[in-house]
Amino acid sequence: MIYFFDIEKCKCCPYKDGCYKEGSKKKTYSETLKSNAHSKQAEFQETEHFKEKMKERYKIEAKNSELKHRHGYDTASSSGLINMEMQGAMAIFAVNLKRIIKLINKK
Repeated sequence: MIYFFDIEKCKCCPYKDGCYKEGSKKKTYSETLKSNAHSKQAEFQETEHFKEKMKERYKIEAKNSELKHRHGYDTASSSGLINMEMQGAMAIFAVNLKRIIKLINKK
């Protein structure tokens, strides 16, 4: 919600200190209205459980990015649900195989 105020009233308001700046041509005040779901999500994001999970998220996002950008997981190369499932399975198989080979070479 955005509220607009008349500047002439702001000039003579007893609470103008810290609110009204001399020479301003307009005065607005914005208030963000949050739904119940947004409030609950904001509370959840303050918990230790959420913060621990966020520390691990970058690993998952990196893997999703690799699937999408390097292995074509973002668009289907052929039509049909079975073909799309096969493309997804092959992309995931390729990424897992790369990981296995990297782990074997590391030892």
